[in-house]
Amino acid sequence: MTTADLPKRKDAARNRQRILDAAKELFAERGLGVTLHDIAARAGVGVGTIYRHFPEKKPLIDAVFEEHLAELTALFEQALADSDPWQSIFWVHEQFLVHQARNRGLKELLLGTTPEAPDRARQLRAQLHPLAERLIERGKAAGVVRRDCATQDFGLLQTMVGAVIDAAEDVDPDLWRRYFVIALQGLRPKDAPLEPLPVPALPPERMEDLLVGTWKRRRT
Repeated sequence: MTTADLPKRKDAARNRQRILDAAKELFAERGLGVTLHDIAARAGVGVGTIYRHFPEKKPLIDAVFEEHLAELTALFEQALADSDPWQSIFWVHEQFLVHQARNRGLKELLLGTTPEAPDRARQLRAQLHPLAERLIERGKAAGVVRRDCATQDFGLLQTMVGAVIDAAEDVDPDLWRRYFVIALQGLRPKDAPLEPLPVPALPPERMEDLLVGTWKRRRT
């Protein structure tokens, strides 16, 4: 490499970072279905520049969500460092849902709900499952989790509450917290104390807004 090549390499590195930043923003706002043209417009580069760095969208998704995988792994490691077996389970699952509520693309990736997601979602779950299993098995050994539940139950709980995140997005963005606590309580032993519900139920007149909004999103 010559000195004359340095500006070109710096420009290429800057453009790549602009593409990654734009993709991260758009995936969070609108999900994984955004196009490379959308990302190019947000990054302020030509779509040809994107193709030079990422010949298709899949490696771009992988690059963006490699950072998220590190963040999610760190959440489990932090939970495992907590000596309270129940609060660590509660906290880490709540944090996962907070991330889903803030980042539509991450939610689609975790749940594998779009054509762009399944392969990466399987890899992600394969990396996170052993950490989750350690946390749940510790809870079962401590008697704070039902002996007949499995780690997969907590994964499906994320899917169930994720549906509430979508349905209530425009009605009450925090409504999912109520149903997270209700669902999580079902995985505790029968003599466990009830967790307080942090958010009130929707009034009857708002349920229509929620149901209509859910139907419209499914149609689009």
